[in-house]
Amino acid sequence: MGAPMASNILRAARDAGSGVTVTARRIERVAEIVRDGAHWVPTAREVATASDVVLLMLPDLPDVEKVLGGDDGLIAGVTAPLVLAIGSTSSPDGVRELAARLASETNGLVSVIDAPVSGGEDGAIAGTLSIMVGGAAADFDRASLVLAAAGVPKLLGPVGSGEVAKACNQMIVAATVLALGEAIVIADRSGLDVGELLGILAGGYAGSRVLETRSDRFVNKDYHPSGMAKYMVKDLAFALAEAGKSGTVAPQLETVSRQFSALVAAGFGEQDISVTRAFVESQVEG
Repeated sequence: MGAPMASNILRAARDAGSGVTVTARRIERVAEIVRDGAHWVPTAREVATASDVVLLMLPDLPDVEKVLGGDDGLIAGVTAPLVLAIGSTSSPDGVRELAARLASETNGLVSVIDAPVSGGEDGAIAGTLSIMVGGAAADFDRASLVLAAAGVPKLLGPVGSGEVAKACNQMIVAATVLALGEAIVIADRSGLDVGELLGILAGGYAGSRVLETRSDRFVNKDYHPSGMAKYMVKDLAFALAEAGKSGTVAPQLETVSRQFSALVAAGFGEQDISVTRAFVESQVEG
């Protein structure tokens, strides 16, 4: 998702008379936006030196830590105030701890906001992502040009609030995509036209963004990854942790979390979340 987001940010930066510096584990991933005018650098350290706002789009905090540390890491390049936006879907407590640590290590130069997104690859390309932000209002304002270029950012509270919001989002997405997988298998085995069924469901209360963006995949059994199913396991674990911390009984969350763990254990984790249909089809009563 990082490359299409960077393309939209580059366009907004140009309009504002500014620029964008990018790096990636493989330059091929950002070759197009480099051709369009983004400045490529080989290290995160050079990104920090060139920037006042940095957005990291990585799976989780262990990946973030790899970018932050070392002689070529992002923190080594910080020489002036910097807002670091963490786009990962991660533990709220983990992000809070990271924010406190970086503020201490940099004498307050680095301010962390968490900014996980929802909307998938389609939303990243269109610049319509929902961006759930936690952090100080001043830091949110400093990062607003970058975030608004990628979608619709909303400040929901202090650092960690964005991750809590994303956990809630993933609870709903996971429950919906699992319910769709089960419903489709029941309908198919009962002789219904699955494509027609999903079309009629979309016009009623069962309609959702998940159904809108995944209908063709469900019908055609096209599970090439846009959002890998395996990431739901960690996302739902964060939701379970927050439920426990807040004293919330969440039986549906517990059930859906178990089912996604079973899906990954069954070998479906590297495929798109719409693979819930194949997972349900693989189950045997007993």
